[in-house]
Amino acid sequence: MQTFKKEERLCSKKSIDFLFANGKSFYFTPFKIKWLYQDFETDYPVQIMIVVPKRYFKKAHERNKIKRQIREAYRINKFILYDSLKIKEKKISLAIIYNGKEISSYKLIEEKIILILQRLIL
Repeated sequence: MQTFKKEERLCSKKSIDFLFANGKSFYFTPFKIKWLYQDFETDYPVQIMIVVPKRYFKKAHERNKIKRQIREAYRINKFILYDSLKIKEKKISLAIIYNGKEISSYKLIEEKIILILQRLIL
């Protein structure tokens, strides 16, 4: 269950544009979350994209490090959201945008991701 496959990633430009145009959002410092119930053709109830803007982190290795940490925290804790969505028989598109101005520790990122997933259940 603790995998993160290609089918779980939000890649379609059409879906991404629709998410950002019509999705709901909330802030959970240092994250901004955009989400939307959508119907897509996979077995997984969530499609996710992770964004770290170049505006705050000019160097690619810094952006990649943050994305790796977010991906790992999500991968380990995604069952929180998956179980709830499977019961409700819904699917969700999700964008996690990191808006912090400095690199946070993995522990802080993991705590915030868990809180974000719990909030999305409601």
